[in-house]
Amino acid sequence: MPQLPLPPWLRVKLPGGGQYYAVRERLGAQGLHTVCEEARCPNLAQCWGGGTATFMILGKVCTRGCRFCDVTSGRPPLPPDPGEPARVADAAAAMQLRHVVVTSVDRDELADQGSGHFVAVVAALKQRLPLAVVELLTPDFQGDPAALAAVATSGAEVLAHNLETVASLTEKLRDRRCSYALSLDVLRAYRAADPVLLVKSSLMLGLGESTDEVLQALGDLREAGVDWVTLGQYLRPTRKHLPVERFVPPEEFDALAEQARALGFALVHAGPLVRSSYRAGEQGAAELIAQRRGRVCDLTAS
Repeated sequence: MPQLPLPPWLRVKLPGGGQYYAVRERLGAQGLHTVCEEARCPNLAQCWGGGTATFMILGKVCTRGCRFCDVTSGRPPLPPDPGEPARVADAAAAMQLRHVVVTSVDRDELADQGSGHFVAVVAALKQRLPLAVVELLTPDFQGDPAALAAVATSGAEVLAHNLETVASLTEKLRDRRCSYALSLDVLRAYRAADPVLLVKSSLMLGLGESTDEVLQALGDLREAGVDWVTLGQYLRPTRKHLPVERFVPPEEFDALAEQARALGFALVHAGPLVRSSYRAGEQGAAELIAQRRGRVCDLTAS
């Protein structure tokens, strides 16, 4: 299939500006990875220019090989770095972040699939930045109840796991160890852990899905207890990856956002350049978390 020409609404500025270079230098000095770089995010210039980044822990080699993702696939060469949690916290403190997003590669070879490392990172962040909102974008941990429970009780305020696509395209896009049903089960486990937590997921569009399938996926996410959803355009990282079937125009994203809100999502962000952690600190999460904490306190007091 020939590569589709990029529409004007997907053209972004090249990296530049003092803050961009400051973030790049700080992350490099700490030996930290970001999903911004590894996944070739189109928003990198804007986010780094604004002083934010999404930390990617547990190395940069993923044990899975999804056909939409540009992160290196293979067997990770090294065990988790015990010094990484402190370095993430140091970088987040230096950047004065109020909303810290942490994600990772899959580490299926580890006994706990890396969940313990997530917990250590949250502990380090909470020690250095006790008032910051911590958002974890996690793998499925093979659905292991102990791993999911450890992450759910780590102290993070936002727990995210991406459904990525509609049911009919899951096998085409994702590694065989991933599944639509498993991702929904992960989200249900996070929702059941704590009523105050924000549970978040994301869908990519433009891969051949129908509008009805997107609405079905949104309904499945609501049934699983997700209250924050993001919708964005799939962009082909390289010619080795699946091609874009269609560039979804901004007005279709707007219409889907309205339908998602009608389904009951508390937070909805949709647009061609939206990604699961795009400008997460600006999307109303802190306010919603404060409201939920207040309701829980009121119930306890009564």
